[in-house]
Amino acid sequence: MSGGAVMVYVQHLLGIGHQMRAAAIIRAMQAHGLAVTCVSGGEPGGMPDLGGARLVQLPPIRAADASFRRLVDADGREIDEVGRERRRAALLAAFVETRPEVLLIETFPFGRWQFRFELLPLLQAARESGAWVASSVRDILVEKKKPERLDAIVAILRRSFDAVLVHGDARLVPFGTTFAAADRIADLIRYTGYVAPAPPDCAPNGPGAGEVVVAAGGGAVGGALLRMALAARPLTRMADAPWRLITGPNLPAAERRALVAPAGVTIETLRHDYRDVLSRAAISVSQAGYNTVMDILITGVRAVLVPFSTSTETEQTLRARLLAERGCVRTVSEAGLSAPVLATAIDGAAVMPPPGPPAFDLDGANGTARIVAELMACRRA
Repeated sequence: MSGGAVMVYVQHLLGIGHQMRAAAIIRAMQAHGLAVTCVSGGEPGGMPDLGGARLVQLPPIRAADASFRRLVDADGREIDEVGRERRRAALLAAFVETRPEVLLIETFPFGRWQFRFELLPLLQAARESGAWVASSVRDILVEKKKPERLDAIVAILRRSFDAVLVHGDARLVPFGTTFAAADRIADLIRYTGYVAPAPPDCAPNGPGAGEVVVAAGGGAVGGALLRMALAARPLTRMADAPWRLITGPNLPAAERRALVAPAGVTIETLRHDYRDVLSRAAISVSQAGYNTVMDILITGVRAVLVPFSTSTETEQTLRARLLAERGCVRTVSEAGLSAPVLATAIDGAAVMPPPGPPAFDLDGANGTARIVAELMACRRA
């Protein structure tokens, strides 16, 4: 199977995790001989290396803040009907131009509900063209409390989707853990494995060696963790070790300026060799986003997770708890975060046995590519 056209829709609102996972899948699909077009609805320049895939940038939309209640354009203006129509027209034009055999939609209909204005017409166009449609979704969802929302999701899946590609492994998190209607779409669900990078192959000496590495992911909501790490440092058994704080590109400028590095602490915005740094580190301190946890698992570093959590964002908390129950990490709740509590967790991580190889599938990018190629073969048959 080669040369088949695939269109991938990805919309990030705040962090960078969705783009990282989508980019890894896109590269893997190209390695399987598929011609991929990525349609990105987030801010321009946010997509990582796509391996040569064609990129279509929609008029950008992002979340105004971590509540995700307000969507704004590149100038910070709330999206209105004119903006929605521009997006809808651009997305449908990209579909017509691409003429994909398989359409892969990231998150929807499990999330991105605010984008129904463009995704429902896209799904209609896909059905009329005969394209096969798959939802690309992470292992843990924001739980839906209302039965009517579950019913609506199932109805959309039954009407418009041929597969649900869960980027996880049921041995760690069965999809039904956070999607209560999983039994009603069981025939659609395909586990791809976790989308993780290849383990780094780097020299044992270099940046990160023996360090405590504190990373805030994209940085948009990581300021409190960075500040608390600096306060916890003198309280830990690692106080004399070198520490490295990686703020992420989206940490607000005022919070970045407020971070003052004492002797022995390096503060950086970004490391393109981050996994190499992590593989040499003594301890990792981070949030518990999907890609962050994958980096921890493939490098085998001792880790403390401080999951980002709000009344509606429970994904990271569940992931951290499940990994802690398996002895892979230490955890601290964001609500209970203080310098002494974080210091105790870091000290606990420092003496824990090195984590062994994960007992679940971390080849999810290739797993996704294989399933997409199978969908394409079924369509052609």
